[in-house]
Order: sequence, then structure tokens, then C-alpha cells
Amino acid sequence: MKKLLIMMLLSCAICTNMSAQEVYKYLHEKASKVVHDEKADKTLRVFNQFKVDALEYMAMKMREEMPDSSATYLDEEAYAMNNFVTLYMSTMLNNRAEPANYQVKLIQLFMDASISNPLFNDSDYEVIHCYLNDTNGLTRFSLDTDWRRAYLAAATELKRMKNK
Repeated sequence: MKKLLIMMLLSCAICTNMSAQEVYKYLHEKASKVVHDEKADKTLRVFNQFKVDALEYMAMKMREEMPDSSATYLDEEAYAMNNFVTLYMSTMLNNRAEPANYQVKLIQLFMDASISNPLFNDSDYEVIHCYLNDTNGLTRFSLDTDWRRAYLAAATELKRMKNK
């Protein structure tokens, strides 16, 4: 699990040095590579499959509903999605010794942050909630998420929980 956390944190660090137009492509290629690597850890593959699907959904919906948006906007959302998933993973790893009911609260916090911050207001719930409705899934988030707002919501709520 430490390897997983280190790899995710490194991917965030690498992304900060790129120009905005390269972030989406880089994250998509990196996640796809892990998904197709049969030697990669299963958990890592699951998280990266979510990233691939979220990135592809985001790009498709932006072309459909926001054709005038810039590549920078897509890259900012892609970067925020990566940060959101990394925050989730690190939070769960750092709290794995906590009681199960606390861990469930943490999972619900991230689910709520994702659901409560839609980007496109897509009504195709079967598609956007395919990960959310997977009760055994590790990435129970909505594909239709404004990842920048969701990240801020999750980080703010985590701080609030720690200060209680």
C-alpha cells in the first residue's frame, strides 16, 4: 500500500511541472498504461481504470456541452480529479487502523463531495453513477463531477473532522 501512495504522490508532483495543455494527455496515458499492465497491483489498476473513465467522460462531455472551453479548463479538471483521487487514497491509507464506522464516514465524505459538485448536470444516472453504485468498488464517485470544487469540499470537510 505504501508503494501505491508513493506512486500517486509522485504522479501529482510530476504534473505540477507540465504546461497546462499536457496534463490531460499525460494523466490519461499514465493511467491507461497501469490499467493494461497485468503485473501492476490490482488495487492500483482499479484506481487507474476509474481515472481513465473519468477523464474520457470529462473530455467527451466538454466537447458536447462546452465546445468553446479551453484545453486549460480540461487540464485543470483532470489535474483536480487526480488530486481528489490521491487525497482519497492517502486519507484511506492513513486511517486504515481506525474503526470501520469511521472509515465508512470518510468514504461517504468523498462520495458526497463528488455527488454534490456536478460539472455538467448530466441526467444519465446509469452512466455517471456506474462507479458510485458499485457497492464493492474502491472508487465510488460520480463521473459528472466538478473535480476542483469536489477536492475543495473534501479537503475542507476532512479538516473539519480533524478539528472536532
